[in-house]
Amino acid sequence: MSETLQPDPRRWKALFFIALAQLMVVLDATVVNIALPRAKEDLGFADSTTQWVITAYALAFGGLLLFGGRVADLWGRRRTFMVGLVGFAAASALGGAAVNTAMLLGARALQGVFGALLAPAALSLLAVMFTDGKERAKAFGIYGAVAGGGGAIGLILGGALTEYLNWRWTFYVNIPFAVVAIAGAVMVIREPAVGLNRNRLDIPGVLLVTLGLVSLVYGFTRAESEGWGDASTIGLFVAAAVLLAAFVVVESRVSAPLLPLRVITDRNRGGVYLSLGMAVIGMFGLFLFLTLYMQGVLGYKPLVNGFAFLPMVAGMVTGSTQIGARLMTRVPARYLMAPGFVVASLGLLILTQIDVNTSYWQILPGLVLMGLGMGTAFMPAMSLATYGVQPRDAGVASAMVNTSQQVGGAIGTALLSTVAHSAGTSYAKAHMATATDPKLFALQTQVHSYSIAIWAAFGILLLAGVTAFTLINAGKPQHDESTAAVEDAVPVMAH
Repeated sequence: MSETLQPDPRRWKALFFIALAQLMVVLDATVVNIALPRAKEDLGFADSTTQWVITAYALAFGGLLLFGGRVADLWGRRRTFMVGLVGFAAASALGGAAVNTAMLLGARALQGVFGALLAPAALSLLAVMFTDGKERAKAFGIYGAVAGGGGAIGLILGGALTEYLNWRWTFYVNIPFAVVAIAGAVMVIREPAVGLNRNRLDIPGVLLVTLGLVSLVYGFTRAESEGWGDASTIGLFVAAAVLLAAFVVVESRVSAPLLPLRVITDRNRGGVYLSLGMAVIGMFGLFLFLTLYMQGVLGYKPLVNGFAFLPMVAGMVTGSTQIGARLMTRVPARYLMAPGFVVASLGLLILTQIDVNTSYWQILPGLVLMGLGMGTAFMPAMSLATYGVQPRDAGVASAMVNTSQQVGGAIGTALLSTVAHSAGTSYAKAHMATATDPKLFALQTQVHSYSIAIWAAFGILLLAGVTAFTLINAGKPQHDESTAAVEDAVPVMAH
């Protein structure tokens, strides 16, 4: 590396604060879930509203991510990162202080809006600060472990805060995270001076993709509550298809597109977005049904339930930092991603065997395999998603990773809940006549519905592995032309 291309000396310190911000955003997807029953008692909202506390965040976050990614490219990644942090902290304070349902839902939607600015800015800062192949592998390994394990950490934190303090602390906990990350951003984060995209914002693109993604996610949410044949569900899916098709047409014609089609038509990046989205469907299914199973059937308290997921987090950290990061510069990405997804699916296969009195030791191997597999696959996926992309597109390429995860998570929760519901209903009808103990029968029906949903998640994860192996054909990410292209475009650091 020549003298003019020296990397930022503070990049490793910057990584700590970037990972902290990412942890806060990922935590928020699950930390509030465990607190919902207490919040419902306190504010007195209906069952139907409970889902909206989760959906309001997912809709705003998933719908606005591409917009957030492009804002980072236009406005500066560091500046977008800091605005996202301040806004997220303010929205969290509002949620913690909520006196009624409307205030709580508004705060959740605002968290989603600022999260959509923060997440792509964080990942694109990494993409432009770490340009050396081996260093990039390490940095993305740490980031991947945080992105993957954050959800499970959220369950532990949510359980502890709800049990020992108050549900409001699941919101307030974000404020210290944000304060530390803002201080770090001011002191150590410097982004490369060039490589920003100075074109004006593509407003039609923003409107079409935001409305299209919101319709898609909301369609799956409606399918869960109203059924697949409901007129409003079908209407939402049709609207989503029309809006997203119109978005692709607009993007291919405007001079400064929100999502340049070159970002997703690249075979490798497209393969990452697609397989990652599918894998997250499986992962969210696991979180949802195992949480319901551990608390509702095995009788675990929220905190114990959170701790039960720790081996999965350990597996994820090991998979991403010890397996993924070490092998990423030695083997092509698909030889890490495809086997990673398959190993994770084997974990789900073990978990399909749950029954009314399964012990934790029977669940444990499934959790460990799930963590190891997802950690190993997440690592190269995060790096490949922004690898070789032009610096001016780094923010929007990063936003696509987050979009595939958010949309995958929202679809996964709704889709697998629908599968579980119909499996439970048909089981109850078929076995009602032979049931002797009503309480035991109710539990058996519940467990059967979870098991069938986990079977579906297993199938989707296997498909993610096949997709990754088929579509992704990038070689070893060495210090090659694509990395050099990034470095040539970012010769100096902004001070």
